[in-house]
Amino acid sequence: MSESARLYLVTPVLEDASFAPMLAEACKGGAVAAVLLRLAAADERSLINLVKAVAPSAQEHGAALIVTAEGEADLANVAVRGGADGAHLSGATPAQIRELRERLKGDRAIGAGGIRAKDDAMSLGEAGVDYLLFGEPRRDGSLPSLESVAERAAWWAEIFETPCVAFAPSLEAIEPLAATQAEFIALGDAVWTYPEGPAAAVKAASDILDRLEASH
Repeated sequence: MSESARLYLVTPVLEDASFAPMLAEACKGGAVAAVLLRLAAADERSLINLVKAVAPSAQEHGAALIVTAEGEADLANVAVRGGADGAHLSGATPAQIRELRERLKGDRAIGAGGIRAKDDAMSLGEAGVDYLLFGEPRRDGSLPSLESVAERAAWWAEIFETPCVAFAPSLEAIEPLAATQAEFIALGDAVWTYPEGPAAAVKAASDILDRLEASH
């Protein structure tokens, strides 16, 4: 492995800022590269205020904050006015990605997830995303199989320059996913429901990645 994968945290879908202290605790160790802030559907002003309230919990610890929202939000506006570092679209078309890129210029990162087929991944890559996310929880909370996510991430990482993020449903899944050469490993509930708390979960995850890097 040329360089160990970095951690990318995915929050639950948030309706208010009460999650901020937990996010800050997770990011405190400095091992987290980015956070995907998932927002429940709300009016634009509420979304912007929520991003403003939660963003420092990640950004003050060196993690980039990427926003995504359910419903019909103007993500470019929410990201810029909320002070986020990027925006993430799930199930987006290449045209939607290009439009977002035009509005965000090169100032903010754009990610895409909810990718069903390899053709879709290639089209999104060509449209100019900064990363692709494979294997994140579906809207109903279900997850694709770990094997399918590892296969997709390995295929992408081997052929394409655009970084990819592989979603690990558990800490045990980090090792097989890191072996794909994915640049980032995403963690959601594995961190937020960890018995010893989110900071301990992030430390355990980064220890696994450090160990894998040392063994190569």
